[in-house]
Amino acid sequence: MGLKAGIVGLPNVGKSTLFSGLTRLKAESANYPFTTIEPNISIVELNDLRLTKLANMVNTKKIVKATFEFVDIAGLVAGASKGEGLGNKFLSNIREVDLIVHVVRCFDNKNILHVSNSVDPKRDFETINLELILADMQTLENVLSRISKKAQNTQDKKLLKEVEIVNKVMKVLKEEKMAWEANLDSEEIKIIKSYQLLTIKPMIIVANISSENIASPENDENFNKIKKVADQKNMTIIPLSVEIESEISFLNEEDKQMFLEEYNLKSSGLDLLTKKSFENLNLATYFTVGEVETRAWVFKKGMFAPECAGIIHNDFEKHFIKAEVISYDDFISCGGEKEARELGKVKLEGKTYQIKDGDICNFKIGK
Repeated sequence: MGLKAGIVGLPNVGKSTLFSGLTRLKAESANYPFTTIEPNISIVELNDLRLTKLANMVNTKKIVKATFEFVDIAGLVAGASKGEGLGNKFLSNIREVDLIVHVVRCFDNKNILHVSNSVDPKRDFETINLELILADMQTLENVLSRISKKAQNTQDKKLLKEVEIVNKVMKVLKEEKMAWEANLDSEEIKIIKSYQLLTIKPMIIVANISSENIASPENDENFNKIKKVADQKNMTIIPLSVEIESEISFLNEEDKQMFLEEYNLKSSGLDLLTKKSFENLNLATYFTVGEVETRAWVFKKGMFAPECAGIIHNDFEKHFIKAEVISYDDFISCGGEKEARELGKVKLEGKTYQIKDGDICNFKIGK
């Protein structure tokens, strides 16, 4: 199970540079709109210190990290929902991702053009969101024209419920809010997700701050403008300097730490972005540990042991018998699997056990 995150924003806000930092690849970028037309896609490894620590404990020969995709989607502009600036193509690319990373420009630089000729993160954020909202309204209008008349004529309870849910979301969209702000229950979300709405997807805001202000973003006027919006909507916002992050992503670990210290930064903003991306999609990792291979497996929180076994191989879910589980903390504190067994820290779990983040699992499979 993976993650596919799409990086969006107005042209020239730092999307492709952020992508370069995340993937350690130089995505095409230039000082004019629509340099990126086809989306750049790359597999990114999730840096998890727990995995490294486990691998070192057992002297494993091979480490396999959790991975996910980042997609660099070309810059949107006002009118994208009507096809402006190749808008239809870009919006279709967004439909294919699970999470939206919205890059907002908070830095002033006369050498880098802005499509509106001024820096205003709140305005830019709302411009992009409005295009997503308008596209979703068009989608739901098409749904209503297809089902509303039939629902009224047949009094089909299922169709009537669907119409009710669509109208509920439409009301929120008309208020220029996102579909996820409609306070839908799990059943309603299941129905709405079938329409592939853009504004139902979780969104993280990346505030691209100048290198001079990144150590104290709270003193940056532009950052505070967009943070206020994020706080009002209860959204995750990550301040980072895309320029710095792109530079340090190509350094070794020792040089990277020196670079961060130079800017009074405790850690890389990109590491925080990947972590928050996982959290926003309700994803977690469990581990399989051995001398041949130590590996992280991605799963949705709340999944049961047989389902998680099926991530390794489909037959594992079908023929699941039980799972031997050691928590990460117990594995580390005991000094390994052998010691954990001796201390009674290995638990035998059945089909109703929900795997937890950090569990070390050994699945027992029948024939």
